[in-house]
Amino acid sequence: MSEPRTFAPASTEPRSVLVTGANRGIGRAIAERFVAAGDKVATIYRSGELPAGVLGVIGDVRDSASVDAAFTAIEAAHSPVEVLVANAGITRDQLLMRMTDEDFEQVLDVNLTGSFRCVRRASKGMIRLRRGRIVFISSVVGLYGSAGQVNYAASKSALVGMARSVTRELGGRGITANVVAPGFVDTAMTAALPAERQAAYLAAIPAGRFAQADEVAGVVQFLASADAAYISGAVVPVDGGLGMGH
Repeated sequence: MSEPRTFAPASTEPRSVLVTGANRGIGRAIAERFVAAGDKVATIYRSGELPAGVLGVIGDVRDSASVDAAFTAIEAAHSPVEVLVANAGITRDQLLMRMTDEDFEQVLDVNLTGSFRCVRRASKGMIRLRRGRIVFISSVVGLYGSAGQVNYAASKSALVGMARSVTRELGGRGITANVVAPGFVDTAMTAALPAERQAAYLAAIPAGRFAQADEVAGVVQFLASADAAYISGAVVPVDGGLGMGH
């Protein structure tokens, strides 16, 4: 049998955690979870109020130089990023026949390429540390599909291929990469949907309710923990059973 590989032990000190887009919704709940656990939490964001205890660095995931500058500032304040949660995302919903190139390209540039830019930059520090946790926030839509969301679904399903490729590339260095795929979550965006649309979504969810953002955050926190050291390349649905089998 081959000798077991050795990795840097999980730190007992507060970790440097970066959650992109922590100003609202799921990202905010995730950041609050890590703050409550005593970690040093930072975010790259463009505007909005941040949770207490989160270091905010203004940046744009669509621009590699901006991402690099933001990471440099976070590293100076908190030490190299050990946990990256790639959460920042946008929608530009439109039916296929009416969707413009710009609608498609903008969504992929933020949701997919933006995640890539952050992971590429974070990997440098994680490789030196010989440990790291990368969690991509996808969506049930990425595997289930949704009319009017060809762009969004494509961007979110592609995160699975990214996580699995990162796992094959960096898995031998004590770094994991996983995907969390939330279903419908009780956020301001969901609450703004027409009542009949909300009722239709609820009817399709076996759990009979929308998720709370903190329920998604709890799964992210687990995947970033020492207990999840042997989980990588996984897709974890948090959707009340909506996307079973997808």
